[in-house]
Amino acid sequence: QVQLVESGGGLVQPGGSLTLSCLASGFTVEDAPMAWYRQSPGKARELVANIASLGPGTSYGDAVKGRFQISRDSHRNTVYLQMTNLKPEDTAVYYCRRLFTDYWGQGTQVTVSS
Repeated sequence: QVQLVESGGGLVQPGGSLTLSCLASGFTVEDAPMAWYRQSPGKARELVANIASLGPGTSYGDAVKGRFQISRDSHRNTVYLQMTNLKPEDTAVYYCRRLFTDYWGQGTQVTVSS
């Protein structure tokens, strides 16, 4: 059974950092393209970052380039999103997804506020 469980969200001040985790079960993250999305109230869900299967290839949304980094740990079967220099507009629920499938996590709230 495929499951994705996000964690690591919370309240952070502008300019701060957070690292989100997505623990996968039922498949191997090394073999699957994975992504982080986010959704703010009243806005469509947007792709934040993705990482290719079987390799280090990554890509990022324009709003987060240079500030966010996606990575994976095969031993922990976990995908991470390291977020730095956070801005109030980064406030959203962040979701992990196995790309090209309907497998999503439940989401974790990130709030950037002073």
